[in-house]
Amino acid sequence: MTSSKNYDIKDASLAEAGKQRIEWAAREMPVVKLIRERFATEKPLKNIRISACLHITTETANLALTLKAGGANIVLCASNPLSTQDDTAAALVDYGIPANAIKGEDDKTYYKHINTALDNEPQLTVDDGADLVTTLHTKRSDLIGNVMGGTEETTTGIIRLRSLERAGGLKYPIIAVNDAQTKYLFDNRYGTGQSTIDGITRATNILWAGKKVVICGYGWCGHGIALRAKGLGAQVIVTEVEPVRALEAMMDGYQVMPLIEAAKLGDIFITIAGDKNVIDNAHFQVMKDGAILANSGHFNVEINIPALESLAHSKRRVRPFIDEYTLSNGRHLYLLGEGRLINLAAAEGHPASVMDMSFANQALCLEYMVKNDEMLKPHVYSVPEEIDKQVARLKLSSMGINIDSLSPEQKEYLTSWEEGT
Repeated sequence: MTSSKNYDIKDASLAEAGKQRIEWAAREMPVVKLIRERFATEKPLKNIRISACLHITTETANLALTLKAGGANIVLCASNPLSTQDDTAAALVDYGIPANAIKGEDDKTYYKHINTALDNEPQLTVDDGADLVTTLHTKRSDLIGNVMGGTEETTTGIIRLRSLERAGGLKYPIIAVNDAQTKYLFDNRYGTGQSTIDGITRATNILWAGKKVVICGYGWCGHGIALRAKGLGAQVIVTEVEPVRALEAMMDGYQVMPLIEAAKLGDIFITIAGDKNVIDNAHFQVMKDGAILANSGHFNVEINIPALESLAHSKRRVRPFIDEYTLSNGRHLYLLGEGRLINLAAAEGHPASVMDMSFANQALCLEYMVKNDEMLKPHVYSVPEEIDKQVARLKLSSMGINIDSLSPEQKEYLTSWEEGT
């Protein structure tokens, strides 16, 4: 057994509970199941060492079991200190997959676990936020010679990796799984939308109807959160720095304004911008008494917590995942989940059905990298179109949905430059 929670002493009941939940998630992951069945026969990852830094959830467990079925030697660590499901981690260890993760681990333990995963001397990496790849490039560079490639799950991680590539520092090829249409159109929009609302609801037990909800960032994740909040009767306000996204939010029926104005109106604030100090000192100063602050971006930097701490006269934990900050003028602000991913800190993350497509892309892209090792250079690649479409076809098939196909005449027409008649 592994990790310092120490799944060293086997907790049979915890592992059994995790296995049951993993099996339940598998019911909603038919595409991953199909890939696992093929991998079990073909062994495309035979003897390949994989280090994966992901949220340790039941959906991740199904991906890990698929990669193991394909012959891989996989070691896991958590991609966020609050995102681990301890019963899932225990179950993975019972399945023979080291899971170096503890829900609530401190930063020192978090990076210790990343390094433990890298001790596997990976040939492939799987990352969610690029902490594992960054550690590999900066502190474990002696291992890079082993690595043929990797995948990255998130928008945040891809931004970091493309920045690393522009600086000339990226040492091996990585496929940006987040860029697949079957990832961001579903996982980001529907998954983040539902799970963020779920996490805030579990933490607070609030009624959404009638609340003024301020969503900071209107990318695909922001789209999903706004849609779900509106569906529950909330009055949605969107803040943005990108003019096209702001225009889209307005035409989707939401109020759009600068955050300093929205800060005076909001009951609930949700950051999903992927940037630092989105909600800052000036915003805290004008928020109403009782405002709730939550983050659904990858890192806990979107809400300026040090600034909030400096403004606070006192702080106390009033419910699990809720810290009350009392300011000098007597107002109270409530921070959820320590400013970390609220959908994983207080809930279970994205539903398995959308993670089915995201993790199908992960598995197929890892297989692609092994097959095309000699062709790929140090670069951040998009998911090959054929993989993206294959995942969509498999998902439709699993839902019993058939679609039309083009006739030869129609294909010819679409590729012709001649004037239509």
